[in-house]
Amino acid sequence: MNHFRRWPLISAGILAFTLGLGGGPGRVAQAAPPETAPEELIESLTDIEDAANAQDLAGVMVFYDEAFTNEDGFDYSTLEAALTELWTRYDSVTYRIELQSWEPTEGGYIAETLTYIDGRSSTPRSAALESVIRSRQTYEDEQIISQEILSERNQLTSGPNPPTITVILPERGAPEETYEFDAIVQEPIGDSYLLGVALDEGTTATDFFTPRPIDLELLAAGGLFKLGDAPSDADNLWISGLLIRDDGLVFVTRRLRVE
Repeated sequence: MNHFRRWPLISAGILAFTLGLGGGPGRVAQAAPPETAPEELIESLTDIEDAANAQDLAGVMVFYDEAFTNEDGFDYSTLEAALTELWTRYDSVTYRIELQSWEPTEGGYIAETLTYIDGRSSTPRSAALESVIRSRQTYEDEQIISQEILSERNQLTSGPNPPTITVILPERGAPEETYEFDAIVQEPIGDSYLLGVALDEGTTATDFFTPRPIDLELLAAGGLFKLGDAPSDADNLWISGLLIRDDGLVFVTRRLRVE
Protein backbone atom coordinates (compact mmCIF):
# COMPACT_ATOMS: atom_id res chain seq x y z
CA MET A 1 0.00 0.00 0.00
CA ASN A 2 1.41 3.38 -1.01
CA HIS A 3 0.39 6.90 0.04
CA PHE A 4 0.43 8.56 -3.37
CA ARG A 5 -0.19 12.28 -3.03
CA ARG A 6 -2.32 13.25 -5.97
CA TRP A 7 -2.45 17.02 -5.29
CA PRO A 8 0.28 17.93 -7.85
CA LEU A 9 -2.03 16.62 -10.56
CA ILE A 10 -5.29 17.99 -9.25
CA SER A 11 -3.64 21.37 -8.66
CA ALA A 12 -3.94 21.91 -12.37
CA GLY A 13 -7.63 22.51 -11.88
CA ILE A 14 -6.91 24.95 -9.08
CA LEU A 15 -4.41 26.80 -11.26
CA ALA A 16 -7.15 27.36 -13.79
CA PHE A 17 -8.67 29.72 -11.25
CA THR A 18 -5.71 32.03 -11.69
CA LEU A 19 -5.82 31.98 -15.45
CA GLY A 20 -9.34 32.87 -16.39
CA LEU A 21 -11.74 35.69 -15.79
CA GLY A 22 -15.30 36.02 -15.77
CA GLY A 23 -18.72 32.63 -14.24
CA GLY A 24 -20.97 31.36 -11.70
CA PRO A 25 -23.21 28.34 -12.15
CA GLY A 26 -25.30 28.03 -15.27
CA ARG A 27 -24.74 28.53 -18.95
CA VAL A 28 -23.52 31.78 -20.43
CA ALA A 29 -26.52 33.28 -22.22
CA GLN A 30 -25.90 35.13 -25.49
CA ALA A 31 -22.14 34.92 -25.02
CA ALA A 32 -20.09 37.02 -27.41
CA PRO A 33 -17.03 35.76 -29.35
CA PRO A 34 -13.57 36.51 -27.92
CA GLU A 35 -12.59 38.97 -30.64
CA THR A 36 -15.30 41.35 -29.40
CA ALA A 37 -14.07 41.35 -25.78
CA PRO A 38 -13.34 44.77 -24.20
CA GLU A 39 -9.75 45.84 -23.76
CA GLU A 40 -9.90 45.80 -19.96
CA LEU A 41 -10.91 42.13 -19.94
CA ILE A 42 -8.07 41.18 -22.28
CA GLU A 43 -5.60 43.19 -20.19
CA SER A 44 -6.74 41.49 -16.98
CA LEU A 45 -6.31 38.05 -18.53
CA THR A 46 -2.81 38.99 -19.69
CA ASP A 47 -1.83 40.37 -16.29
CA ILE A 48 -3.02 37.24 -14.46
CA GLU A 49 -1.21 34.98 -16.93
CA ASP A 50 2.02 37.00 -16.57
CA ALA A 51 1.83 36.90 -12.76
CA ALA A 52 1.23 33.15 -12.73
CA ASN A 53 4.10 32.49 -15.14
CA ALA A 54 6.36 34.53 -12.84
CA GLN A 55 4.99 32.61 -9.81
CA ASP A 56 4.11 35.97 -8.31
CA LEU A 57 1.58 34.90 -5.68
CA ALA A 58 0.66 38.41 -4.58
CA GLY A 59 0.32 39.44 -8.21
CA VAL A 60 -2.15 36.61 -8.81
CA MET A 61 -4.18 36.95 -5.62
CA VAL A 62 -4.79 40.68 -6.13
CA PHE A 63 -7.26 39.63 -8.83
CA TYR A 64 -9.33 37.62 -6.33
CA ASP A 65 -11.98 38.94 -4.01
CA GLU A 66 -11.43 37.80 -0.41
CA ALA A 67 -14.93 36.29 -0.53
CA PHE A 68 -14.05 34.23 -3.63
CA THR A 69 -15.78 30.84 -3.86
CA ASN A 70 -16.04 28.03 -6.36
CA GLU A 71 -18.36 25.06 -6.70
CA ASP A 72 -15.75 22.63 -5.31
CA GLY A 73 -15.59 24.48 -1.99
CA PHE A 74 -12.29 26.30 -2.49
CA ASP A 75 -12.03 29.84 -1.19
CA TYR A 76 -9.42 32.61 -1.19
CA SER A 77 -7.19 31.03 1.47
CA THR A 78 -7.28 27.45 0.11
CA LEU A 79 -6.59 28.71 -3.40
CA GLU A 80 -3.58 30.64 -2.11
CA ALA A 81 -2.32 27.56 -0.22
CA ALA A 82 -2.75 25.31 -3.26
CA LEU A 83 -0.76 27.65 -5.50
CA THR A 84 2.02 27.95 -2.94
CA GLU A 85 2.32 24.18 -2.54
CA LEU A 86 2.25 23.47 -6.27
CA TRP A 87 4.87 26.07 -7.14
CA THR A 88 7.11 24.63 -4.42
CA ARG A 89 6.89 21.17 -5.99
CA TYR A 90 7.53 22.16 -9.63
CA ASP A 91 10.70 23.80 -10.92
CA SER A 92 8.71 25.55 -13.65
CA VAL A 93 5.05 25.97 -14.49
CA THR A 94 3.92 27.79 -17.63
CA TYR A 95 0.43 28.84 -18.66
CA ARG A 96 -1.48 29.89 -21.74
CA ILE A 97 -5.03 31.23 -21.74
CA GLU A 98 -7.51 31.32 -24.59
CA LEU A 99 -10.66 33.38 -24.11
CA GLN A 100 -13.57 31.37 -25.53
CA SER A 101 -16.51 33.72 -24.93
CA TRP A 102 -17.61 36.57 -22.71
CA GLU A 103 -20.76 38.35 -21.54
CA PRO A 104 -21.13 41.73 -19.81
CA THR A 105 -22.85 41.87 -16.42
CA GLU A 106 -23.97 44.78 -14.28
CA GLY A 107 -20.68 44.89 -12.38
CA GLY A 108 -18.21 43.26 -14.75
CA TYR A 109 -18.06 40.18 -16.95
CA ILE A 110 -18.70 36.48 -17.23
CA ALA A 111 -16.01 34.84 -19.34
CA GLU A 112 -15.28 31.28 -20.40
CA THR A 113 -11.61 30.40 -20.88
CA LEU A 114 -9.48 27.47 -21.94
CA THR A 115 -6.26 27.16 -19.94
CA TYR A 116 -3.19 25.13 -20.91
CA ILE A 117 -0.74 24.31 -18.11
CA ASP A 118 2.70 22.73 -18.43
CA GLY A 119 4.76 21.86 -15.33
CA ARG A 120 8.24 20.38 -15.01
CA SER A 121 10.04 19.04 -11.94
CA SER A 122 13.46 17.44 -11.50
CA THR A 123 13.37 16.68 -7.74
CA PRO A 124 12.90 14.30 -6.05
CA ARG A 125 12.39 12.72 -9.49
CA SER A 126 11.71 14.09 -12.95
CA ALA A 127 8.04 14.65 -13.69
CA ALA A 128 5.93 16.45 -16.27
CA LEU A 129 2.42 17.83 -15.78
CA GLU A 130 0.09 18.69 -18.65
CA SER A 131 -3.41 20.05 -18.12
CA VAL A 132 -6.25 21.53 -20.13
CA ILE A 133 -9.07 23.18 -18.18
CA ARG A 134 -12.20 24.88 -19.45
CA SER A 135 -13.64 27.22 -16.83
CA ARG A 136 -16.17 29.99 -16.36
CA GLN A 137 -15.73 32.77 -13.80
CA THR A 138 -17.51 35.91 -12.66
CA TYR A 139 -15.46 39.09 -12.60
CA GLU A 140 -16.74 42.16 -10.75
CA ASP A 141 -14.96 45.38 -9.80
CA GLU A 142 -11.70 44.07 -11.30
CA GLN A 143 -11.71 40.93 -9.14
CA ILE A 144 -12.87 37.33 -9.55
CA ILE A 145 -15.72 36.50 -7.17
CA SER A 146 -16.69 32.97 -8.27
CA GLN A 147 -15.68 30.18 -10.64
CA GLU A 148 -16.94 26.98 -12.19
CA ILE A 149 -14.81 24.30 -13.89
CA LEU A 150 -16.60 22.95 -16.94
CA SER A 151 -14.07 20.28 -17.97
CA GLU A 152 -10.65 19.15 -16.79
CA ARG A 153 -7.97 16.89 -18.26
CA ASN A 154 -4.74 16.37 -16.30
CA GLN A 155 -1.78 14.07 -16.88
CA LEU A 156 1.37 13.52 -14.84
CA THR A 157 4.24 11.43 -16.25
CA SER A 158 7.56 10.34 -14.81
CA GLY A 159 10.43 8.11 -15.90
CA PRO A 160 12.40 7.73 -19.14
CA ASN A 161 9.56 6.08 -21.08
CA PRO A 162 6.14 6.44 -19.41
CA PRO A 163 3.23 4.53 -20.95
CA THR A 164 1.28 6.28 -23.70
CA ILE A 165 -2.41 5.94 -22.98
CA THR A 166 -5.82 6.74 -24.40
CA VAL A 167 -8.47 7.75 -21.85
CA ILE A 168 -12.20 7.18 -22.36
CA LEU A 169 -14.62 8.88 -19.97
CA PRO A 170 -17.69 11.04 -20.62
CA GLU A 171 -17.47 14.64 -19.40
CA ARG A 172 -21.04 14.49 -18.06
CA GLY A 173 -23.37 11.90 -16.63
CA ALA A 174 -26.78 11.67 -15.00
CA PRO A 175 -27.32 10.93 -11.27
CA GLU A 176 -27.08 7.20 -10.45
CA GLU A 177 -25.94 6.48 -14.01
CA THR A 178 -23.20 3.89 -14.55
CA TYR A 179 -20.09 5.38 -16.15
CA GLU A 180 -17.16 3.67 -17.85
CA PHE A 181 -13.53 4.73 -17.40
CA ASP A 182 -10.84 3.21 -19.62
CA ALA A 183 -7.12 4.05 -19.66
CA ILE A 184 -5.64 1.97 -22.48
CA VAL A 185 -1.88 1.60 -22.99
CA GLN A 186 -0.97 2.07 -26.64
CA GLU A 187 2.36 0.20 -26.66
CA PRO A 188 2.52 -3.63 -26.61
CA ILE A 189 3.08 -4.86 -23.06
CA GLY A 190 5.38 -7.72 -24.09
CA ASP A 191 7.23 -9.22 -21.12
CA SER A 192 6.92 -6.05 -19.01
CA TYR A 193 4.94 -5.93 -15.81
CA LEU A 194 2.15 -3.36 -15.65
CA LEU A 195 0.74 -2.19 -12.33
CA GLY A 196 -2.20 0.12 -11.92
CA VAL A 197 -5.29 1.31 -10.13
CA ALA A 198 -8.40 3.36 -10.96
CA LEU A 199 -10.14 5.48 -8.34
CA ASP A 200 -12.73 8.20 -7.92
CA GLU A 201 -12.91 11.04 -5.42
CA GLY A 202 -14.94 14.14 -4.74
CA THR A 203 -13.73 17.48 -6.10
CA THR A 204 -13.45 19.16 -2.71
CA ALA A 205 -10.75 21.02 -0.82
CA THR A 206 -10.58 18.10 1.63
CA ASP A 207 -9.96 15.61 -1.16
CA PHE A 208 -7.41 17.94 -2.73
CA PHE A 209 -5.17 18.28 0.32
CA THR A 210 -5.54 14.75 1.78
CA PRO A 211 -3.16 11.92 0.67
CA ARG A 212 -4.88 8.67 -0.21
CA PRO A 213 -3.55 5.12 0.27
CA ILE A 214 -3.45 3.28 -3.06
CA ASP A 215 -3.35 -0.48 -3.59
CA LEU A 216 -1.66 -1.23 -6.90
CA GLU A 217 -2.73 -4.33 -8.81
CA LEU A 218 -0.85 -6.39 -11.38
CA LEU A 219 -2.76 -5.90 -14.61
CA ALA A 220 -3.33 -8.80 -16.95
CA ALA A 221 -4.46 -6.55 -19.81
CA GLY A 222 -2.93 -3.40 -21.28
CA GLY A 223 -4.77 -0.83 -19.24
CA LEU A 224 -7.40 0.03 -16.67
CA PHE A 225 -11.10 -0.68 -17.10
CA LYS A 226 -13.52 0.57 -14.43
CA LEU A 227 -17.29 0.76 -14.11
CA GLY A 228 -18.61 3.20 -11.53
CA ASP A 229 -21.93 4.57 -10.36
CA ALA A 230 -22.54 8.30 -10.28
CA PRO A 231 -23.92 9.74 -7.02
CA SER A 232 -27.65 10.23 -6.63
CA ASP A 233 -27.38 14.03 -6.59
CA ALA A 234 -25.69 16.55 -8.86
CA ASP A 235 -21.97 16.56 -8.10
CA ASN A 236 -18.44 16.54 -9.54
CA LEU A 237 -15.99 13.64 -9.37
CA TRP A 238 -12.29 13.27 -10.09
CA ILE A 239 -11.81 9.94 -11.91
CA SER A 240 -8.14 8.92 -11.97
CA GLY A 241 -5.93 6.17 -13.27
CA LEU A 242 -2.36 5.33 -12.28
CA LEU A 243 -0.29 3.02 -14.53
CA ILE A 244 3.27 1.99 -13.65
CA ARG A 245 5.75 0.14 -15.86
CA ASP A 246 9.42 -0.59 -15.17
CA ASP A 247 10.45 2.37 -17.37
CA GLY A 248 7.94 5.00 -16.26
CA LEU A 249 4.51 5.90 -14.93
CA VAL A 250 1.51 7.93 -16.00
CA PHE A 251 -1.22 9.34 -13.77
CA VAL A 252 -4.34 10.84 -15.37
CA THR A 253 -7.36 12.58 -13.91
CA ARG A 254 -10.60 13.61 -15.59
CA ARG A 255 -13.53 15.52 -14.17
CA LEU A 256 -16.96 13.90 -14.41
CA ARG A 257 -19.85 16.33 -13.97
CA VAL A 258 -22.98 14.68 -12.64
CA GLU A 259 -25.93 16.81 -13.75
